[in-house]
Amino acid sequence: MAPERAVDPAVLHAPSPERRPVEAIIGVNIAKRAIWVAPLVIALFWVLRGPGGAAAAAIGIGIVVANFVLGGWILAVAAGISLSLYHAAALFGFLIRLGLITLTMTVITRLTEIDRMAMGISTVASYLLLVSIEAIAIVRGGERDLQWTS
Repeated sequence: MAPERAVDPAVLHAPSPERRPVEAIIGVNIAKRAIWVAPLVIALFWVLRGPGGAAAAAIGIGIVVANFVLGGWILAVAAGISLSLYHAAALFGFLIRLGLITLTMTVITRLTEIDRMAMGISTVASYLLLVSIEAIAIVRGGERDLQWTS
């Protein structure tokens, strides 16, 4: 078993040497993919639940896209400040963004008569679908604007 190496505290608290906002680029890439995914999900809910279901699905997808863009921006800013802040933003930012999704959906359902089932299912399904598509694209090297994927 190899001995553990001591980590220099200066490195741990230094900003990332990467100057490009890689996380923000990933968030924008996910938003671009939503342009293709959203019409399919909306059409599916139009067929299954009618116009109200389609509107609710559109709102659900919008919430998810905003979540990914916000997450990418938060991580990119944190990476420019320090590695420790980046780690905290990754963990707590994810939990806070899930809370924001829940809060946003709760406020929308309290203020309007919306198809809750369509919004809930479309939100979860589009979240999983978009993150899966992005992960596959990165693994296959489809993201040429991200240096570490080539």
